[in-house]
Amino acid sequence: MNKDVEHGEPVQGSEYDRLFYPYLFAGGKVSLEEVLSQVRHSTLEKCREVIALRQATLATARESLLAAAQAMAQAFAAGATLLAFGNGGSTTDAQDLVTDLLHPPFSHWRALPAIALTNDIAVVTAVGNDVGFENIFTRQIIAFGRPGDIAVGISTSGNSLNVLHAFEQAKKQGLLTVGLAGYDGGKTRRSPAVDYCLVSPGDHIPRIQEAQATVYHALIELVQALLAAQKGRADSDEVRR
Repeated sequence: MNKDVEHGEPVQGSEYDRLFYPYLFAGGKVSLEEVLSQVRHSTLEKCREVIALRQATLATARESLLAAAQAMAQAFAAGATLLAFGNGGSTTDAQDLVTDLLHPPFSHWRALPAIALTNDIAVVTAVGNDVGFENIFTRQIIAFGRPGDIAVGISTSGNSLNVLHAFEQAKKQGLLTVGLAGYDGGKTRRSPAVDYCLVSPGDHIPRIQEAQATVYHALIELVQALLAAQKGRADSDEVRR
């Protein structure tokens, strides 16, 4: 219990509140100015961490990012569908990636075919229950994946077993494989089944996920630019003919 920051009245907080906002429960009367100062400091520190990890990601993965975008653009131009997957927060990132491909945020971008492998909860729970959770993506790769398609797996640790199994199956079926991983890249970076591994070299999961969101949005932007350039060249060739 602590004192209200303005009136000195007792206030209570949950364990979550005490964990994330310790300065509100330090004991004694706390001034509003002190609380705002600590909140401001915490926010700026998080911003600095986010920027630093994004810069480290670019330094680490720049060449792989460009190469992956070029390979993905070529695959999309040939009619590929992208299959995206991950666990927990990485699931929502996979869904966000697919949404931006299917429903581009800019009118000059083209819609591209994509499937998020966690969207069909009936399939996920059936495979998890009947075959095992480590196979929830693998079985869908078998069903949906065609040679030349794209498999994008996201894992903050780089060690998610179901993501690694999915990459192995995707490679067997002739898919282009792109992994997003944190820390040192984990098993994803070392897997021969992963064509391109884009590593965000952090050790704090929220910051890794924020950096990974930047990575896949950069991939989308690069792919769209490459496809537009390719279309421009094709149009110019047609005019000359």
